[in-house]
Amino acid sequence: MTVTTHVSTRPEADYRTLSNDDQDRFDQLMERADHAGPHDYQPLMDALAALTGITGEIRKCACSCWCLVIFDADRNGHVIEYGQGYNLGRHQCPWCADQHRETA
Repeated sequence: MTVTTHVSTRPEADYRTLSNDDQDRFDQLMERADHAGPHDYQPLMDALAALTGITGEIRKCACSCWCLVIFDADRNGHVIEYGQGYNLGRHQCPWCADQHRETA
């Protein structure tokens, strides 16, 4: 009999709960992902997933209220502005999008 375990991932994380070292690592990985080529992008998202417990297109909320929620932009969130030559663009977390939707 084979036992399969499912990895539970969180839909959101709070940037402030990361240690200072992990916040620095998160910021560096996001910066690299923003400029990464197609072969480098997914390994960077995988490293971010390991750091945050979130899978998918990882983003930190970029709205004007300075919310620090980290979330999967593929499953939820609102696009404020597409990446215009970069990979990540600017996204709002679902709560901020519901409370005060922003546009570029």
